[in-house]
Amino acid sequence: MGCNPGAPPAVTEGNPKCRLLAAAMAAPSRGPDCSRLMGICVLLGVLWEIRAQQIRYSVPEELDKGSFVGNIAKDLGLEPRELAERGVRIVSRGRTQLFALNPRSGSLVTAGRIDREELCERSPKCVANLEILLEDKVKIFGVEVEIIDVNDNAPSFGTEEREIKVAESENPGTRFPLPEAFDPDVGVNSLQGYQLSPNGHFSLDVQSGADGIKYPELVLERALDREEEAVHHLVLTASDAGDPVRTGTAKIHVKLTDINDNAPVFTQSEYHVSVRENVPVGTRLVTVKATDPDEGANREVTYSFRKVRDKISQLFQLNSVTGDIAILEDLDYEDSGFYDIDVEAHDGPGLRARSKVLVTVLDVNDNAPEVTVTSLTSSIIETSSPGTVIALFNVHDGDSGENGLVTCSLPDNLPFTLEKTYGNYYRLLTHKTLDREEVSGYNITVIATDQGTPPLSTKTHISLAVADINDNPPTFARASYSAYLPENNPRGTSFFSLTARDPDSGENARVTYALAEDTLQGTPLSSYISINSDTGVLYALRSFDYEQFRDLKLQVTASDNGDPPLSSNVSLDLFVLDQNDNAPEILYPALPTDGSTGVELAPRSAEPGYLVTKVVAVDRDSGQNAWLSYRLIKASEPGLFAVGVHTGEVRTARVLLDRDALKQSLVVAVQDHGQPPLSATVTLTVAVADSIPDVLADLGSIKTPSDPDDSGLTLYLVVAVATVSCVFLAFVIVLLALKLRRWYTSRLLQVSGGRLAGVSTSHFVGVDGVQAFLQTYSHEVSLTADSRKSHLIFPQPNYADTLISAESCEKSEPLVLTQDLLEAKGDPNQVSSSHNQSYTCGHKALINTPPLY
Repeated sequence: MGCNPGAPPAVTEGNPKCRLLAAAMAAPSRGPDCSRLMGICVLLGVLWEIRAQQIRYSVPEELDKGSFVGNIAKDLGLEPRELAERGVRIVSRGRTQLFALNPRSGSLVTAGRIDREELCERSPKCVANLEILLEDKVKIFGVEVEIIDVNDNAPSFGTEEREIKVAESENPGTRFPLPEAFDPDVGVNSLQGYQLSPNGHFSLDVQSGADGIKYPELVLERALDREEEAVHHLVLTASDAGDPVRTGTAKIHVKLTDINDNAPVFTQSEYHVSVRENVPVGTRLVTVKATDPDEGANREVTYSFRKVRDKISQLFQLNSVTGDIAILEDLDYEDSGFYDIDVEAHDGPGLRARSKVLVTVLDVNDNAPEVTVTSLTSSIIETSSPGTVIALFNVHDGDSGENGLVTCSLPDNLPFTLEKTYGNYYRLLTHKTLDREEVSGYNITVIATDQGTPPLSTKTHISLAVADINDNPPTFARASYSAYLPENNPRGTSFFSLTARDPDSGENARVTYALAEDTLQGTPLSSYISINSDTGVLYALRSFDYEQFRDLKLQVTASDNGDPPLSSNVSLDLFVLDQNDNAPEILYPALPTDGSTGVELAPRSAEPGYLVTKVVAVDRDSGQNAWLSYRLIKASEPGLFAVGVHTGEVRTARVLLDRDALKQSLVVAVQDHGQPPLSATVTLTVAVADSIPDVLADLGSIKTPSDPDDSGLTLYLVVAVATVSCVFLAFVIVLLALKLRRWYTSRLLQVSGGRLAGVSTSHFVGVDGVQAFLQTYSHEVSLTADSRKSHLIFPQPNYADTLISAESCEKSEPLVLTQDLLEAKGDPNQVSSSHNQSYTCGHKALINTPPLY
């Protein structure tokens, strides 16, 4: 802002330049003095305009985080709320950020505790520079913050204890160097003075060197006597003038020795060394040399750093014997270009000498330029006009001189350009309109090169995506799809996956899937099928039955998330695959529901191949699962009947014989060809007879066996009992024949009366279908002749454990020997006639009891 001499006082009141000019105009004309004053005012005005964009603040060190530094909003001419709206922020080149912006108050505040000594070491003035970016205008303001020292460090000695050897013959007035204290603060907060604890032999004198450093010295006040006191213990206190005052102490042990009257002397009071910053670690810089004219142990000199500072001791190493100073760590010109090293030489008794080593670090081009992207747009719409700002970045080179000058460039084949703005800031702009259909994205390489020898460069890659508009709908690879799902599937089974592609990008290319609304047998399709809206995977929500429905027709819609959204449809035919989940169902012969027994008729005159009946079965499955085959798995007369494998027809396999039982039981199995195969069985009862009346006469005794295995077991038992009975009867007949022959030859048999009793005659039980067999069998005969009686008892086999079916057996007439027979007086015909009775049962052979003589 300039100064108008005719402006009102309110305008010029806050402008120092204007106040001076006004005062000059108000004063009387004094010739050359007035002209000189006017020139000074003009010069001040020019300087004021030059520094208009530079803002300065000052803040004490060690403040808490968030402490107020300055009202940056006011100094920028903004309201606090406008800081966030206009994108005001601090930019830096990667170093630790010391300050931050408070968007509510519009103030510049501390980002953490600031240590002035760490930031600027012992520099008289400590200034931190930062840049403020006004992003909406892409404008940079420089801010300079001076860090004011506070007394936060107490003076400290390099060592807490120091031993000084003093010859007892020393004359009063002799001076002995003491260790110096170091205070990293500056000004009044730095080291101000020393104090020595009270004693009777020594006093303290402080000398100031040309560099302003205070050197304490111990002065001998009166003669020493080693035999009286060999060691004197003193306390040296260093203090500053800060508020509050801080102090540090060191214990001084004065040990009396023999005479050592010569201190070491350096060959030079100062050593000057220049070294390039890229010299390797371990390189020897200089060798300091001190001599002592004394002899023996008093002339042996050792070297050490006089001020034990962390930074010096970390960078340099001093050989205490040879005096060689070597590099301990890499030097960096950008950290410090000059080092002041204090070296001390002391002989055996403790006399010391001081010298300085001044090391100058020479810069080399060892730092490549640094590129810091301050503002960046990662995406740009393809319809953006030329000149659109893509990025704002800063370039910096840590080297100095020509090595620190940087230029920036871009490849020639890109539609972008660079524009330099404030300081070392550059803007990356579009040079022409972009076309996403040609290039969907750019990888821009910014090359920053310095002017050193050889030049160093840095490449920074900026990725820029060209944003698309939603002009392409999702598309499927095919117009229609077919899917197959086995029946009886578990609920939630995924059976197909659809994928649609969208050539757009971002949300315009994100595809979601949905099923079109429809019904199936009156039920919403969504209760049968669902689709994952993100992946397009189709799921079956129910277990499908092939016998219920065999195919479904679905319509799937794929939509993108553009604005407005675009979509496309595709049809999907779902076919349900049959599984072997139904066993064959026998339609004929059907199982009666009234408890009666179904019987098929087969005449005894039937020829082989005669069709008796046909087993009819169906399977609800399809294909191979519904192919049926028939087989005979059990028959009461094996080989009598045969079943057609594919037709289920039951035919006679041979000619029927008279010995074939009236009732025949057949078990037929029907099996499909699925995996695993399923089957069903049916039991057929076939009556073998020439005419219907013959069948009706015996149907009352027919019962369907509850278990086919019981029928076979009964047959085996009947055969076994019949065999045992036949053997027993043969034995009885032979025994009776032998006995009768003996009676006949002895002619002693005279029948005067007899008594014949038959007890427990044989009992037969008839056959009930195929479940009849012999239950018991017993026979006993008693014979008597006058006074010489013979008694014969036949054993009685017992089969009491077999089943009895009395209703199915016909008994002709029980064998009963009445009292009239016993009175026949030996009439053999009567006996034979009465005894020759028989039992008949079913179709069994007659069993006759032989006559008794």
